[in-house]
Amino acid sequence: MKANTRHLTIALAGVFQSLRLVQLTASNQYCDDKAFDACVNGIFSTDPDSVETVFGDLSCLTIGLDEVAKQLGTEKRERDMELTRYAVTVLYLERKLSKNRAMLDLIRSGIDKAREQAGFLGLTHASVIASLAESYKQTISTLRPRIIVSGDQVILGNPDMQNQIRTLLLAAIRSAVLWRQCGGGRLTLLLQRKRLLEAVHTLQDEARRSG
Repeated sequence: MKANTRHLTIALAGVFQSLRLVQLTASNQYCDDKAFDACVNGIFSTDPDSVETVFGDLSCLTIGLDEVAKQLGTEKRERDMELTRYAVTVLYLERKLSKNRAMLDLIRSGIDKAREQAGFLGLTHASVIASLAESYKQTISTLRPRIIVSGDQVILGNPDMQNQIRTLLLAAIRSAVLWRQCGGGRLTLLLQRKRLLEAVHTLQDEARRSG
């Protein structure tokens, strides 16, 4: 497996893991703490030593790897079209964001503030998540098209759940940035589907061993 394909697959798994956790949160289902921590860690990994270290070890990315396998696999019944729509929108928004220097600077400032809080309170303390959510709300949420999350209206109206969902959407954007930095583009999923699928199977095996 070429290193670039491996890195692209890890980044794509980060996108899909964040968005799958958005779905679970919005529908009042269990949101795996280890997977959530990995998504938040990805937001704070703005200057990583390598792609491999952005989310922690591969066992933290199992949900994302499984979703990529389903979305790219040959079994159409396993594909989640809502998740696909979310992912397509995230990748599009990241491209728009990459051209908006002022907004990027605002996001970096918000992440720096949340990172400072995390140093005292912990990675996923409510105040940290609220700060990250506010960064998303004040920046990416103003871009079009907006990501309209479907789910339980009671959950979607809960401020703490709103913060968690917005933080996960910010994490998805962060992974989309990583995807682009690794060479991912509009046609990558179409032209490199087979290689990405082979890579995700290899990474799933490694994740099982490391977990």
